[in-house]
Parts: sequence; C-alpha cells; structure tokens
Amino acid sequence: MSGLRLDVDFVDYLILAIYFITVLGVGFMARRAIKNSSDFFLSGRSMPAWVTGLAFVSANLGALEIIGMAANGAQYGMMTLHYYWVGAVPAMVFLGIVMMPFYYGSKVRSVPEFLRRRFNNPTHLFNALSFAIAQVLIAGVNLYALALILQALLGWPLWLSIVIGAAIVLSYITLGGLSSAIYNEVLQFFVILAGLIPITIIGLVKVGGWHGLVEKVQASPIGDAALHTFSGTGSTDNPLGANWIGIIFGLGFVLSFGYWTTNFAEVQRALSAKDMSAARRTPIIGAFPKLLIPAVTVIPGLIALVTVQGLGAEDGDLTYNNAIPLLMRDLLPNGVLGVAVTGLVASFMAGMAANVSGFNTVFTYDIWQSYIRKDRPDGYYLRVGRIATIVGVIIGIGTAFIAAGFDNIMNYIQALFSLFNAPLFATFIVGMFWKRMSAWAGFWSLLLGFLASLTLYLGYLGDVFTFNSDLEESFWGAGLAFVTAVVVAIVVTLFTPSKPEDELRGLVYGLAGPSTGVDVIVAADKVWWRNPVLLGTIAVVLAVVLYIPFW
Repeated sequence: MSGLRLDVDFVDYLILAIYFITVLGVGFMARRAIKNSSDFFLSGRSMPAWVTGLAFVSANLGALEIIGMAANGAQYGMMTLHYYWVGAVPAMVFLGIVMMPFYYGSKVRSVPEFLRRRFNNPTHLFNALSFAIAQVLIAGVNLYALALILQALLGWPLWLSIVIGAAIVLSYITLGGLSSAIYNEVLQFFVILAGLIPITIIGLVKVGGWHGLVEKVQASPIGDAALHTFSGTGSTDNPLGANWIGIIFGLGFVLSFGYWTTNFAEVQRALSAKDMSAARRTPIIGAFPKLLIPAVTVIPGLIALVTVQGLGAEDGDLTYNNAIPLLMRDLLPNGVLGVAVTGLVASFMAGMAANVSGFNTVFTYDIWQSYIRKDRPDGYYLRVGRIATIVGVIIGIGTAFIAAGFDNIMNYIQALFSLFNAPLFATFIVGMFWKRMSAWAGFWSLLLGFLASLTLYLGYLGDVFTFNSDLEESFWGAGLAFVTAVVVAIVVTLFTPSKPEDELRGLVYGLAGPSTGVDVIVAADKVWWRNPVLLGTIAVVLAVVLYIPFW
C-alpha cells in the first residue's frame, strides 16, 4: 500500500489521538475493579445484557467484517449478504436460545472446559490448543488490517505499523482484562458506525444514489449477478462460485453455527453477563445490528467496484482488501476522514482484543492451570493471564505477516473456520443432544473432522482437488469436516463406553442438574420484550424479509 496515502491534517490526527487516550483511560479505570482472576477473565459475571450484546457484535466487527466484507462486496456483490442473513443471525439466535443455558448454567469458564466435562481430558486439551492457535492466527488478521490503515495514514512501513498497533491493544487488555475489552468494544461499536456511515452516504451520493449504483454495477464486468443473492445458485455459475447447497449447508449451517456457537472469543462475552437471562439475550441483542451492518460494509464494496478503476488487482494498492481505504482517500473531507480512520482503527482493535482475551483465558484456565501448574493461588493465575496476553500479542505480530500474503483476508478467515470451527460444532451438537456419545467419541470426532478438512484444503492448494473459488473450498471443507465428525462420533460410540448420566447432568439436553440453569424459567424472560425466544424469532424473520429485495 505504498502509494495509498490519506490526506490527513491536524484535525484528523486530533480525533485519532482522543480515541487512543479514551481507550487507554478505559483500561486504567477497569483495572480498579480487578480483584481476582474471575474479574480479569470473565468480568466477575456482572455485565448487563445491552453491554454484552453490543460487545458481542463489536468483537466480531473487526478486520473480518470491515476490510473482509467490503472486499467481498466488491468481488462477489450482494451474495456477500449470505454471511450475515444465513451465515450469522440464525446461529446467533440458536446460541442464545439453546446453547447458552448449558454454557452459563454449568458455570464453565470457557468452551474447552465444557468439552472436558462432557467428554474427557484429551478432547479438552486438543480443543484448547487448536482454539489458542486459531485465535492468534485471527488476531494476526486484525492486526494486519490495522497496520494497513496506520501505514496509509502515517506512511510507516508495514512491520512498524503492526508493532505499534499491537502495543496499543496490549496496553488496555493487560490493564483491564475482559472488562476493559468489553467496555471498549461498546465504545468501538459506535465509533465504527460513525466512521463507516459517512463513507456509505457520500459514496451513494457520488454514484447517483441507489439507482445510480445499480446501473453502474450492471455495467461493470461482474454485471447484474452482483445484485442478487440466490439467483444463479442452482449451479456454480455465479460470482461466489458456489451453489445453494454449499451456501446453506456449508456456510449457513456448518461454518456459521460452528463459529457463533462454539467460538469462545464470542461466547466469553455472554459468559460475563450478570444472570442467565442476560446471557441468553446477549447474542440475540447482537443479531439486530448484525442484520443492518451490510449497509456499511457490502454497499461500500460495491461503490468501490464502480468508482475505483482497476480494483481487484492481485497485489499493490488495488487489491480488494483496500476497497474501504481507497474510498476514504477518494471521498472523505478532512475531519470526516479522521472519524473514518478512527472507526477503522477501532474495529481492528475490537477484533484483536476479542481474540487476545479469548486466548489468555483458554491458555490460563485450560492449558496452564489444567495441565502445567495446578492448585496455585488465584493471584498466580491472574499474573499468568497478563503474561499470556503479552505472549498472544507477540505471536499475533508474527501471524499478521501470514495474513499479508492473502489478497482477500476473508478467504483466509473462512479457511481457518472450516479447519477449526466446523468439526468442533459437529462434536458439540452431537454430544449435547445425544447422551450416549462416549468420551472418546468426542476426541476422535474432533481430531478426524479437523484432519478431513485439512486434507481437502491441502489437496486444493496442491491442485489435487478443484473448486471454483477459495470460498467454495471452505464451504465444502466445512461440510466434509462436519459429516466426518458426526460419522466418527457414531461409530466410536458403538465401541466405547458412555459416561454415566450423573456425570452428564447440566451438559446434555434433557439431563439438567439442580445447579444448572438449563431448565430454570428466568423471571425476566416472562417480560415479553426480554423473552429470548420472541426476540430470536423476530430476528430470524427479519433476516428472511431482508432477502426479498435482493433475491
């Protein structure tokens, strides 16, 4: 991005500086409330639903969302909407209604810990290690995207931008733990919107409004196909290069449910809620803004497609990843430009903070405390958590350079999800609803599902298997991982003993224990506007209705 420089002035720098000072201030204030490891890793389970709900969606509103989805909007058009309306909202609702009672009611501190209770230590350790690896890889994506903006803003080399960006995130997470991350994520949610909305509005004005955008997209090389979601999905002859089976099953079911229901970086926000009702509503509250986020990600991608000549080059300033920065350069006046830059910086920091806070919790509780140093004082694990934060950020700096090798980081992210999240979701969902599933079935289904997806991905890279696009490979890789994990779970269970029912209470559907909240009717849920089932139904219906104009 050496040639992409933003014409910033003193006002723009001042806005960015005020934001950095505020973020660090939140970290210092949050530090006062940290008395033990639970405060650092889970905010003492004290957060209200509206805070955790906004933090839930903001934690995902990082590079994956802003840079990645705008890149997809330019490359694949309106088919990118599948990542929201099929690929996010239904899974978020499912998490709130069905799975959060198990997570929150069983009082687990992490997703891997749930797997240890449901299955065994090998399953727990494999998931903890794979999650830790995935989080530092995804943190690298967010850090790389943040570095791109700092490079464009200040002209710094990429490596220096990466180090500076990492230092900022490291400061407030180490100070205030999860509370600092969550409160900053709420702040960042509004800053992100303040930065992206002007890009969308000014861009639409430039192309002649919505109708002008439609006409220009139709005249572009991608053509009218970019304006539809399901048209042409009877085959792979569409911008996404995937048919409706891959979209619905691979993306809408396996990848989506695998990410939203088992990814601890997201679930951790709900676990910090003050009670069961707030925990269940957390992902559902987040689903409502998720429905509308495409207006400030996908639409700018289309605007970039028709206004930036040569967009889509394999390298240089015109890669799809630069769609948003290019629009900022071309459309925004000073002052507004500062807000937009701050919004982007906020989004990447939110995403990376989610990854790092998830990493430090799982490393401390599920790896260090469980297998390396047991039965130490609570203060010891608090110190380990802070050290793990530093280590996670340092590793994230290294993985940022891996992300730099992809011209569309969304493709890279989806490859990671198909490897790590898809088999985990299969293991989870079978184990949660089938009490006979044995402990060793959990381990082997997780391992072999991962290896199946990895084999397909390596075969694709080596031209052994052919797909129309990287994303189509991810969809089918996720589907293969899911099916493999389910089949292995069934077969292994037939030859290994199941756990006693007493050990499964509160962990399996239909076996609620007295100490869990699985079958408890929460009083607040009786108030209609707090009822998770009603709120979730409304969100899913809205997702279907929003599809109609773009079918």
